[in-house]
Amino acid sequence: MPRTSMETAIKEQEQEKETVKQHLQKVIDLLDKLQLEESLVHKQHMPRHELIESLLHKRYQVKLKHMLEQMRPADIAYILEALPLDRRLMVWDLVKAEHEGQILLGVSDAVRETLISDMEPDQLLSAAEQLETDEIADLAPDLPREVMQDLLESLNEPRRQRLESVLSYDEESVGALMDFGMVTIREDLSLKAVLRYLRRLKKLPEHTDKLFVIDRDHRLKGVLPLQSLLLNSPKQRAADIMETDVISFKVDDEAMEAALAFERYDLVSAPVVDAEKKLVGRICVDVIMDFIRQDSEEEILNQAGLEEEEDLSSSIWKSARNRWMWLMINIITAFVATRVISLFEGTIVHIIALASLMPLVAAIGGNTGNQTGILIVRALALGHVTSANLSRMFYKEFGIGLLNGVVWGSIIGAIVYLIYQDVGLGIVMAAAMFLTLVVAALMGIGIPVIRHKFGLDPAVGISVLITFLTDGMGFFIFLGLATVFLL
Repeated sequence: MPRTSMETAIKEQEQEKETVKQHLQKVIDLLDKLQLEESLVHKQHMPRHELIESLLHKRYQVKLKHMLEQMRPADIAYILEALPLDRRLMVWDLVKAEHEGQILLGVSDAVRETLISDMEPDQLLSAAEQLETDEIADLAPDLPREVMQDLLESLNEPRRQRLESVLSYDEESVGALMDFGMVTIREDLSLKAVLRYLRRLKKLPEHTDKLFVIDRDHRLKGVLPLQSLLLNSPKQRAADIMETDVISFKVDDEAMEAALAFERYDLVSAPVVDAEKKLVGRICVDVIMDFIRQDSEEEILNQAGLEEEEDLSSSIWKSARNRWMWLMINIITAFVATRVISLFEGTIVHIIALASLMPLVAAIGGNTGNQTGILIVRALALGHVTSANLSRMFYKEFGIGLLNGVVWGSIIGAIVYLIYQDVGLGIVMAAAMFLTLVVAALMGIGIPVIRHKFGLDPAVGISVLITFLTDGMGFFIFLGLATVFLL
């Protein structure tokens, strides 16, 4: 993309973000005014008190509803995310029924749960029926069982089969992300006939950058980019100009592999085929972007030890419970670290300076381990870590630990000597920092790789585990060296 076009796109995105923020502030201001006027009316004693409150409420509802009608579903989803629960439900009640399905898809899982719990089964069914088959599949896990059953019965046979097909695939597979909005043509058609066919459609599916060429058995033969269709003679056949070297995916391919391919080859859409190379759907860049964003958000939460995405407006009890498991693990590991320190109480009593230097060892060791760990988790997610290059990565991180240990161990040892005027303490500090940084680097690569090898998510609780091990080992190394060489 040319630089000017990229800069224009960035400016447009910034303007859209600013516009959405302004919409949010207007909604908040309107709700604040409603709350203020209702409280003033409530405090006053007057006849027909309830009628006045009702009229006041309806007046603000009309204003708010008019404001929401001017917004896109994605913008309303953003506003609902930012509002506390009572106000969120108030705004949700004013949303147009035809937008409910798209808004439910646009909000986070936690917020979607609060909105769905406030909807009647008939309302949920109506919202889901407005969506495309692949969008219904995204919403399906959050729908009550009876609503999902009614929805399947309400769909026509082709749509029901497609929905059941998508739901049968693993959520991390390409099949779960595909849609059915592709335009297919036969290879023996002339470009003139193809153009006539497209005009009869009147509207192309979103992200249509190519047509999929198939044979009589619905097997994928190639793709016909729209650019080629427009720039070649109408007399030519699709088979003459179609591209046969097609980047396609199987339904059971991993979604992350598809995401990497979209990034590598700058794809807008790509065909999805079954084991017999029959075309069953397509996958588009917007779905890939959503998948990458969701995967990144989950990874951030996992590194922090959170079990699930948290609604900022959810109850204190629910939010606290979401953090309990890894908080408990963190407390246990902290107690283990304190027991390591207690083994060297005699050393600390004799050399008081050690007490002030211990946090430094732990902090730098934990930071180094987490840096390495995050890099390895990312490499594992991108598929860059293989049995062939694992040993090379291990030796590289070991080498980085050695280099950092020598450089920063020497610097910190010299600083400790200058502060305390104690050569022995400076040497012990330098040696402890050297060993701790090496251990931290090894922990950073070892923990995620081992978790991955046993089929566990390498990102889950990684910061908690690495911090625990580097703290414990750092304290043991530092105080152990001090006991041996300074007493």
